[in-house]
Amino acid sequence: MNKNKVVLTGDRPTGRLHIGHYVGSLRQRLILQEDSSIDKMFVMIADAQALTDNADNPEKVRESVLQVAMDYLAIGIDPARTTIFIQSQIPALHEMTMYYMNLVTVARVQRNPTVKNEIKMRGFEANLPVGFFTYPISQASDITAFMGTIVPVGEDQEPMIEQCREIVRKFNATYGEVLVEPEIYLPDNKACLRLPGTDGQAKMSKSLGNTIYLSDSEQELKTKVMSMYTDPNHIKVEDPGQVEGNTVFTYLDAFVQPDSFEKYLPEYKDLDELKDHYRRGGLGDVKVKKFLLKVLNEFLEPIRERRAYYEEHPEVVVEMLRKGTELANSEAEKTLDKMKKAMQIDYFNQWNEDYNLK
Repeated sequence: MNKNKVVLTGDRPTGRLHIGHYVGSLRQRLILQEDSSIDKMFVMIADAQALTDNADNPEKVRESVLQVAMDYLAIGIDPARTTIFIQSQIPALHEMTMYYMNLVTVARVQRNPTVKNEIKMRGFEANLPVGFFTYPISQASDITAFMGTIVPVGEDQEPMIEQCREIVRKFNATYGEVLVEPEIYLPDNKACLRLPGTDGQAKMSKSLGNTIYLSDSEQELKTKVMSMYTDPNHIKVEDPGQVEGNTVFTYLDAFVQPDSFEKYLPEYKDLDELKDHYRRGGLGDVKVKKFLLKVLNEFLEPIRERRAYYEEHPEVVVEMLRKGTELANSEAEKTLDKMKKAMQIDYFNQWNEDYNLK
């Protein structure tokens, strides 16, 4: 069995990536990329999965593949250390999905909380695409094809990882010890496992219009931050305010740095002191938002600069994706070969041995 530490993660290309993606998983990928104990790291642009609910709009997915790749490079994912690839271009993944479908019941997929929530959110109750329904099985193929042991995702994906582990156990029990079970890797900052939208809604989503993109300009960022949801009962500056559930403070929890106050708000020692003042009253939302704007702009500025380079040189991005996809395809084929041998369906290889054929 493979004892290496292998990271597998990715994103559905349905638009540019936003800071919710960064807090939920991108930041963890950068940490893992620097971890010398990690043997291999794969980041997948999950275009096939994106098509399960965008089959009538392939242009949206196609355009987003390069956008997501640019975001990856702009935040610092290094193709020299991390293999970035396109899901649909790896035939082994789709073949593995078919074999795994025989090991999972419809009832089990229906019980998956993530699937149930996604079906409801997209209004698929009465008209559910089969591809979308079975994406936990497809995700298991994505992970196991690379012998992934570490999967950095948001907490909402825990049921998906558990289902993958079940599939691994079922396959190994049926055919022999071939696959490895993955573990979920969650952010250290428990308060920021999932960043809310700028409107205070639990999910940051392009369709809800409540996102801050990694590629937003300084002016776009200012407009969004200054219109952010705070405490609806904090009407006057002197009113006591609530920090819990206040989007501005949730974002500060996620992005404030040790030197942020010294740079931008020196009258406060740290975030706890700022929160205490807000709770007591006498601190206006505008002042806190302006502070957050400076914190976020400092974070996004270098990302904008790097992304501008790749926007001007798309050929660099395309070549990076080509090389990464070729490498990923080779890795996935190795796993598929092992699986088919264990399943005893590698017919021609076996017949060549049995009958001494060349």
